[in-house]
Amino acid sequence: MINQENQIDFLKLKKNLKKDFSNLKLVKIAILGDSSTQILHQALKGYGFEVGIDFLIYESDYNQISQEILNPDSGLFQFQPAFTILLHCVQNQYANFCTKEEKDRLSFADDYLKSIEALIKKLDSLDTQIIFNNFIELNDSVFGNFSNKVGHSFLFQIRKLNFELMQLSQKHHKLFLNDICSLSNQHGQNFSIDHKLYLSSDFAFSIDFFVLIAKNMVDIILPHLGRIKKCLILDLDNTIWGGEIGEDGLNNIQIGNIGIGKAYSEIQTWAKELKNRGIILAVCSKNTESIAMAPFIEHPEMVLRLDDISVFVANWNNKDENIKHIQTVLNIGFDSMVFLDDNQFERGLVRHAFPEICIPELPADPAEYLDFLKSLNLFETVSISSEDKKRTRLYQDEFKRVIHKQESKSEEEFFKNLHMASSVKNFDEYGIPRIAQLLQRSNQFNLRTIRYSEEELYKISYSEEYVPLYFNLSDTYGAYGLIAVVILKKLKESLFIDTWAMSCRILKRGMEEFIMNYIVDIARRNRYYKITGEIIPTAKNVIIKDLLLNFKFTSHNNNWVLNVDQWIELPTAIKLNNN
Repeated sequence: MINQENQIDFLKLKKNLKKDFSNLKLVKIAILGDSSTQILHQALKGYGFEVGIDFLIYESDYNQISQEILNPDSGLFQFQPAFTILLHCVQNQYANFCTKEEKDRLSFADDYLKSIEALIKKLDSLDTQIIFNNFIELNDSVFGNFSNKVGHSFLFQIRKLNFELMQLSQKHHKLFLNDICSLSNQHGQNFSIDHKLYLSSDFAFSIDFFVLIAKNMVDIILPHLGRIKKCLILDLDNTIWGGEIGEDGLNNIQIGNIGIGKAYSEIQTWAKELKNRGIILAVCSKNTESIAMAPFIEHPEMVLRLDDISVFVANWNNKDENIKHIQTVLNIGFDSMVFLDDNQFERGLVRHAFPEICIPELPADPAEYLDFLKSLNLFETVSISSEDKKRTRLYQDEFKRVIHKQESKSEEEFFKNLHMASSVKNFDEYGIPRIAQLLQRSNQFNLRTIRYSEEELYKISYSEEYVPLYFNLSDTYGAYGLIAVVILKKLKESLFIDTWAMSCRILKRGMEEFIMNYIVDIARRNRYYKITGEIIPTAKNVIIKDLLLNFKFTSHNNNWVLNVDQWIELPTAIKLNNN
């Protein structure tokens, strides 16, 4: 994996091209550019090795974007990429801008956007996600600062174009923006563009900037493949406040609006914004619990409060033991976690125990913490939903269930006292954003690991060929929210389980049996004699490898078949509640 302490460089990525990709996941990418793209090709391929992916890349001929997209027999359509990268450079936009009359320059951004939207619509027939870059804000200095008041200046139009591209991406679910404008603002235009390289070889960016562009593209791709960070685990002393609470006391820790305390407050503000977006926050600290909790309850300048934290663990055990406990409570993969700790020894201990956890090598100076963490872009996502903001409460409720389970005499008593009830609904506008998110995030309980986009889910919801369902669950402690998705495809005499994905939070509580009973009931009511299914194995869905076998399906070359007439309803503590 990439060493997050040092910026990866092009030389290392190029060396990766000689390594063995044979055991890595294969993902097909197409690159279409209006300038030279060979360096991007190499950077993407090399970066893929760093994250465990073999990118099979189709690179179109030079400046053939429209020709590739408008011709349904082109190499692009023959290749059938999962992701299509459209790389337009600002230098070419400026050259086109300069050929226009002043009256036409006023509509330059709008005209360009129409041409891009037309190309995107042509790609609808290709099942591909589109990654399009916005533009470096190139200032030709013709009007100086007055450019911001002149509608026909290039700077005005390129800024307008960047804004309208954001709106276009909201309109088209398959369009994702690679924000190279922000990258350039962060690193500077002199770093972003190598004018000698552009003049000699038509490379629109510097070699080092191509590496950052490639990383940004991979950041966008990974969530589509289910590679998402869900949880931020925080150390306390000298990580989210300065000093040691046990030694310095409540009134002497560094936090607030004075001096270095600002840096720690900014970290807390960033963490709280992540929590509001749906990232789970946990605490793992070597401290006495009551002392560690005191700032969250009593300190007036704390940004984070106890109700922001899903799992709070403070004791004198080793941190790897406590993180294992946190993982057990949350029931998520270690590769979904990010752990922040100022102590190099503690970072090393946890990294040794759980190499899958992302553990940034924080700078020595706390003033640099936040800029460093932002540069890593650890929490990229491809969707958000209204339920994200409820996630902290969901996991706080889950922690109560864990305690309840420990106090119960048996698992049967535990389930009985939970009083679980499930509602089942057809896909609707409220559910589809959350359904798309669940399909992107679910890796362990996912029969076929098909990652449908929101747009595709809407099409399925309107189609007569499918029975699209989502399941909510609630119990004594509260609502779990949307926890399972099932898509049944209607065949001649059978229902095919096209998709069955569930949140890991509710595994082994009877939801699997409840859903299977419900699927059989649908088959019987609609006079289907068989239910068929398929399990596509991945590195993460091992837990469901015997699911269909256990439900008495018979296998024929991984095509699983259940005769509905032979089904005996499975016992489950979950009741149907569709009121």
